[in-house]
Amino acid sequence: MAEWVAIAKTDEIEPGKAKAFTIGKTRIAVFNINGEFYACGDMCPHAGGPLHQGFLKGTVVSCPWHGWTFDVASKEDAATDGVPRYDVQVDGDTIQVAAP
Repeated sequence: MAEWVAIAKTDEIEPGKAKAFTIGKTRIAVFNINGEFYACGDMCPHAGGPLHQGFLKGTVVSCPWHGWTFDVASKEDAATDGVPRYDVQVDGDTIQVAAP
């Protein structure tokens, strides 16, 4: 069973934006896409670019350093693209992420 970690309030991340958080030693980017929240590793596997500062189009984020793209809503891609995805739930107005 997942250990849920309260990470932010829903109003802290505007739609179409992201913020980075640290759980333990893991840096995580949390995205608000039309009121739905998604979480993934914050580091691009190419050169370590901060994905929370990337450019968002739909559910796809582009690394701000070199343009590599990742679908933050697709957990199937995580096995091949090097960016882990994390389960997210909202409890009231609190965003919770399954601890890595």
